[in-house]
Amino acid sequence: MGENEFASDPALPPNRAMMQRDRASASLGLVVERDDPGHAVVSMPVRDDMTNGFRITHGGFVFALADTAFAIACNEDDRVTVAAGADIAFLKPTTAGQTLTATAVRRARSGRSGIYDVTVVDEIGDVVAEFRGRSRTTSQTL
Repeated sequence: MGENEFASDPALPPNRAMMQRDRASASLGLVVERDDPGHAVVSMPVRDDMTNGFRITHGGFVFALADTAFAIACNEDDRVTVAAGADIAFLKPTTAGQTLTATAVRRARSGRSGIYDVTVVDEIGDVVAEFRGRSRTTSQTL
């Protein structure tokens, strides 16, 4: 199925259409495991080219993984929702060959604003990072 066919199919959740067009996430090898409204799970295998000068996973890639899970969770319907801000705390280093999984959960949503927490774990379940995203729903629709 082509990109436009996927995006225009009204039977598909908006998150899937959004991710079909997400070139950044595709280039990182992100895999969407769950894409329910207010809840998303995304995994990422850490490649050697994702490590920094200390041979640990670059924080920007951990942030990108968490941000993608956040984006899926906060785009709960056909209204475009974007990040208004986000913070991350890095708790444990990881290295190439590991797989990271980000789980995003809605904490609060009021009007056009939302708060979502994302926990990133490694393949044995140790917490690697905690991310909090603040969303803003726009007047645009998918």
